[in-house]
Amino acid sequence: MKTLMRGLLLALMTCCLWPAHVSANPTPPPNAKPIPLPYPSVALHTEFVVEVNHLGQIVRVKSGKSCKNLAFNAQTYGNVLQMWIRKPDGTAVVGMYRVTYDYDPKTHDVHRGVALLKEGGDWGDELGAANEMLQKDNTLNKNRPLPGWSTIAQPTPHPAHT
Repeated sequence: MKTLMRGLLLALMTCCLWPAHVSANPTPPPNAKPIPLPYPSVALHTEFVVEVNHLGQIVRVKSGKSCKNLAFNAQTYGNVLQMWIRKPDGTAVVGMYRVTYDYDPKTHDVHRGVALLKEGGDWGDELGAANEMLQKDNTLNKNRPLPGWSTIAQPTPHPAHT
């Protein structure tokens, strides 16, 4: 009986004295300040001449002018490969277009401009660049089956490398 009373008293003291919000393994508080992004301090300009198919998809980048900022070059090149150029009614004009990207360091805005250079071209029935990339990705991963739900739904002690 003494042992039981001692255990109850110890449990009661622990519950009353140990604050509920304190855990045995406290986690550090989240970082209150977000990490500032290093916005470029100068105006940036990239320019691409692209070929557009009958669906309005970019088929390929024919030429381009880059700027000194490699990250901006990569972002605008990736963006131009995935874009569509269509009229407001949804139709597209096969042709060669100039796509420009201008970054304003004061407002941090990027303006994209599109201008038709030449109508027509023998690439009108070709696959768009974005669709071509998807096809290549599907071909590469064709022989690599996805893991089952039971595998991905369970926690793992270490990241699985495939």
